[in-house]
Amino acid sequence: MSYYKHETAIVDYGAVIGDESRVWHFVHVSAGAVIGRGVSLGQNVYVGNKVSIGDDCKIQNNVSVYDNVTLENGVFCGPSMVFTNVYNPRSQIDRKSEYSETLIKEGASLGANCTIICGVTVGRFAFVGAGAVVKKDVPDYALVVGVPAKHIGWMSRFGAQLNLPLEGVGEATCLHTNSRYVLEDGRVREII
Repeated sequence: MSYYKHETAIVDYGAVIGDESRVWHFVHVSAGAVIGRGVSLGQNVYVGNKVSIGDDCKIQNNVSVYDNVTLENGVFCGPSMVFTNVYNPRSQIDRKSEYSETLIKEGASLGANCTIICGVTVGRFAFVGAGAVVKKDVPDYALVVGVPAKHIGWMSRFGAQLNLPLEGVGEATCLHTNSRYVLEDGRVREII
């Protein structure tokens, strides 16, 4: 085994977990899960069967990553944040065939206690504030907060707010890294 597993964790036969990953107290990883290298699964995390987690993701305590959720490389899931996979669940009606695909793209951060409603895509390096409820797609580098989540700004790859308007055109520099970003056509991109 090339990853760390706490003695209280359960990793079902067939699960794939990459090198240097850490599976902490009371975690349950289902048989069909595919988890990359350098991933940290905090205390009391559940990972479903039809889940893909990229390299270097950090999933904090009390998060359940349900079927049909994909996390690309470097995603941060804050403590007790929530994923869903059925839009209109009922206890007595089987809706497993109705699971929606949820995609969290590279480097995105999902704040503590936020909720990601199934079927959305959260863009690259986007930032979802603590307690937000995301009901629609979030663009790359966007900062969203509130219930329902509202776009209020832009974030750098480093995780610092950029001095850019919500719409129109503009350029900004991350004060921490000196990386430059441009806003045009409602999208932010890093200038490399």
